[in-house]
Amino acid sequence: MQTPVKSNPFPDRRLTAETLLRGNDLPHLERTLLLAYALGMKRTALITYPETRVSEPDAEHFRQLAARRLAGVPIAYLVGKREFYGIDLKVGPDVLIPRPETELLVDAALERMPAGSSQSVLELGTGSGAIAIAIGRHHPTARIVATDISGAALAVAADNKHVHRIENASFIESDWYDRVPSERFDIIVSNPPYIAASDPHLALGDLRFEPKAALASGADGMTAIRTIVEGAPSRLVEGGWLLFEHGFDQAERCRHLLVLAGFASVSTRYDLAGIGRVSIGQWPRSVEARAIAP
Repeated sequence: MQTPVKSNPFPDRRLTAETLLRGNDLPHLERTLLLAYALGMKRTALITYPETRVSEPDAEHFRQLAARRLAGVPIAYLVGKREFYGIDLKVGPDVLIPRPETELLVDAALERMPAGSSQSVLELGTGSGAIAIAIGRHHPTARIVATDISGAALAVAADNKHVHRIENASFIESDWYDRVPSERFDIIVSNPPYIAASDPHLALGDLRFEPKAALASGADGMTAIRTIVEGAPSRLVEGGWLLFEHGFDQAERCRHLLVLAGFASVSTRYDLAGIGRVSIGQWPRSVEARAIAP
């Protein structure tokens, strides 16, 4: 017996954005984002004009995107971009998806850069270039060198630099400090991998699809952080700053590392939920500055 072919219940003449937004199991915000992307529209326009007619090819594109999202693929990878620090950045499976908490790192760096100064900044592990581009855009007189071990990630960063015309940032392939120019910087900033390699969260949510090398770092998640802290004194000017992001439960250990390495003014930057996200230290530590700030 031949199986009957199901006909499309919504032929082109009846297919509208409103119909498609009712048609699958995704949260409404995600459905709207994906349909707007499939149609090449702004989300606000789609919400304003739900009666917008949708061609069958565009509808099929949306259905495929929705199916991939239902399978867990991050929205940012599906639409190819994510906003960070007010900037739309290209992203893809070769780079981490920029997170809001990383904006704290940019805030802390910019606070240590007087307006109009020509400070030098080294970013380690740039990924999509989010941090370097945000700093470069908001402090155009700075000079920024950003590194990553992944050539594919650097290609994404270069695209973002070109799109946003960030002329004061350069990108180089380097395993942390290995190929960094032999000079000293005013600021070193990094969002390194800081998840323990055995952490079960790596198999959940968006993390399943992001590059593991940019997420996990040794048995306790601290391997990259130790490398960054240990190498910073020989790369910072006197009075220079080291700032890096870390895990929600690593603040105390990170402050301890900074103090042992000789840094002064050691402190933690907290997010709105009161979670320590960024550790900060100034080089070198004077005899008087021995206390760890809260």
